[in-house]
Order: sequence, then structure tokens, then C-alpha cells
Amino acid sequence: MSPSVLADYLSPAGYRQPPVWALAKEWKAVPELGRAAARAVADGRPRLRTRVQPEPQGAGAPVLLVPGFLAGDYSLRVLSSALRRHDYRTYSAHITSNTGCLQSSAGMLERRLEEIVDKRGEQVTIVGHSLGGMLARGLAVRRPDLIAGVVTMGSPMMAPGLSHPLLIGAAEVLMRFSALGVPGLMSQACLAGACAETAWLESREPMPVGVPLTCLWSRGDGLVHWRSCVDPLGTSVEVRASHIGMAFDPIVADTVLEVLRSDPTPLAATA
Repeated sequence: MSPSVLADYLSPAGYRQPPVWALAKEWKAVPELGRAAARAVADGRPRLRTRVQPEPQGAGAPVLLVPGFLAGDYSLRVLSSALRRHDYRTYSAHITSNTGCLQSSAGMLERRLEEIVDKRGEQVTIVGHSLGGMLARGLAVRRPDLIAGVVTMGSPMMAPGLSHPLLIGAAEVLMRFSALGVPGLMSQACLAGACAETAWLESREPMPVGVPLTCLWSRGDGLVHWRSCVDPLGTSVEVRASHIGMAFDPIVADTVLEVLRSDPTPLAATA
């Protein structure tokens, strides 16, 4: 791949790109999808009453779910259902396919956050998969008044330019279509220009006080190297999942629930 496609600062020293063969790890998404189906069936069955006290619930706390690169809101429906069963109020990002300009997507998500905060009167936790988590990390820096916390899942914030060659190639294809005049796609600026630089600088800013960052990562990730998903400014949590499977594996959903329960109660939104 041409070295001019991505800005050099997106591939910092000390990080590695997954080899082409690492894509084979993603086969685990098949049994992960099976676990998701089994969990859905189990959750649909009537449960016997017990005297055991229920686990702490979400009390309707708002959570915005942001899909990963090339994916849309549909990819996080299983996670959304899991959170709703535990009384969290989930909101979609209104993204059909996360392939657009980074700054345009960030602006759209910022407006979405404002809508939710205006409606609920409290800050929102963002759970983002892959690129969705990277966008969430930048939004926390930009609008900490709207955000109660950020949870990323397989988000290569530390070295996005060293993702699997398949993902880099897909980004290059989008860039070329954008150059041909196809609207709504990542452009050259998003990969090596002002858009990329702004997103990168925001992702390296310290997290605002009172906005916790939790990074979920997996050694079984076949599309991004796990080290690039560990932000030293956040809390690191290892999970066992493929990159794609993080979006719907019920075991990962359970981990997200644990993180949400451990975070402080969202604050009332400021005027």
C-alpha cells in the first residue's frame, strides 16, 4: 500500500500491524453469534421467582451505541437488547454505515448527544465499537458536559494506521470513491489531511475530569492489534472475543454491563 494513503502519525512507533493471516481469528465470530442466539432464547424464557436480590440495574441511564467501521446501528442490536434488559435506556447513533467523514460523523454524534441530554436531562455514556469508540473518545474531549463516560470495544486509538491491511484497503477504496465525487464517504483529508489530524489530536488529549474511559480489548482480535486498543489514560479490560464478535457476544455484553455499573451515576445536564 502506498505510504501516502495514511498520515505517518497514525502509525506511531512501538505498535504492530496484524499480519494478513490474523484475519483467521475472526472465525470465532460464528460461535459468538451462536452464543448471542442462545442467550436471546434463554432470556425469553419465564424465570422462576427466587428470594435472591436482583443485581443493581441501570435505572434508565442513557447509553449511546456507536457502531464500528463499515458497520451500522444494526450491528449493536444484540448489545442494545442486553443493556435494555438491565434497565439501561439505549439510543442508536443513526448511522447506516460508518464510512463517512470523521469530522462530519463526530458533528452528527455531538448533535445526537445534545438531543438525548435535552430529552433526559442527564449525561450520556457512550459505548463504541472499533471506529465508534475512537469517535467517542474524541467527543469526550470536545463535549465533556454531555458525556458521563466512554466504553470502547476493540478501538485502535493508539495506532489506527496499523489496523489489518483489509481495513486499510477498505478505507483507501472509500477515499478513491470520494475523490470520484461519491458523497458521504471518507476523503483523503480523513486519512492524511486536516480531518485526520483533528481526530488524532483529540484522541490524544487527556480525558476530562469526571469522564471515565474504559478500553475493552482482546488478544483474539484479528483486525487490530490489542496493544493499539489500550489507552494509558483509561482503564484496560481484557475480553475473549473476535473483533467483529465484540459487537454481539453476550460475554462481552456482560463485561460492558459490569463497567456501566461501576461508573459513577450520570450527572444532571448543565444548562
